[in-house]
Amino acid sequence: MTHDDQDHNIHEGPSHDWSRRDFVALSVAAGLAATVPALAAELPVIETNVEVKTPDGTSDAVFIHPATGSYAGVLVWTDALGLRPAMHDIGKRIAAEGYSVLVPNPFYRTAKAPVFDASFSFQNQADMAKLQQMTGPLKEPGAAEKDAIAYIAFLDAQPQVNKAKKIGTQGYCMGGPLVVQTAAALPKRVGAGASFHGGGLVTDKPDSPHLLAPKIKARMYFGIASNDDARQPDAKDKLKQAFAAANVPAEIEVYPGALHGWCVPDMPLQDGKPIYSKPDAERAWSKLVALYKTALA
Repeated sequence: MTHDDQDHNIHEGPSHDWSRRDFVALSVAAGLAATVPALAAELPVIETNVEVKTPDGTSDAVFIHPATGSYAGVLVWTDALGLRPAMHDIGKRIAAEGYSVLVPNPFYRTAKAPVFDASFSFQNQADMAKLQQMTGPLKEPGAAEKDAIAYIAFLDAQPQVNKAKKIGTQGYCMGGPLVVQTAAALPKRVGAGASFHGGGLVTDKPDSPHLLAPKIKARMYFGIASNDDARQPDAKDKLKQAFAAANVPAEIEVYPGALHGWCVPDMPLQDGKPIYSKPDAERAWSKLVALYKTALA
């Protein structure tokens, strides 16, 4: 399912290649990630609470980077539960791989982080009402793009960020569409984008994130939860078609059996069962590291 030098694959299991050239590059990167994890883990990181000025106010955030040197910048968009220890940990882990990472509070217009704690339940009406209150302002037209531009400008102003390298961005749940919007808003700066169990990537509205594909120059990865795919089985096909038509390298992969939220360790139980799946989360992580090693070099 290749065309020219780029392939836009949909997978129900372990993924293969975009193209022969890309496969070699990703195999080398994945191999490095698999064979020298100790080296990456040994990079000590520094975490600092920071404030980022945006057109709509001041966003609280954490900036995490290796103790010495300058590295490609990474913007992490949180899931719907916002900036909290689990997202700090994700930021620290990718920083330890050799990146300078910003994890902002996406709800800064309404409240400082943390907004939710471990007692949150998707079955609790009060919790869901609060969630709607938090996410509302971020869904206003242009809000995400304004934030993305401000966050990446912050990264580029830091001495720990190597501006000669492209920026990467990753997002979870509601962060998936924000990754796409970020890549489209700053196509010359963003070199890689990864969405994990992203929600609302394909809608029937004129502002659907997948329609932004023609504006994107980054290499993209979409990891889709099995239950999201079951609810919207045509979404992966529309994603594939949009990015193929735009000639943007994009891999779309369904994770069999993995539930929406599988990458984040502190997800609440669903029907008494854990959402987080360590084996699937680790496979997703290896895809992320390989993507960044290839696209942010």
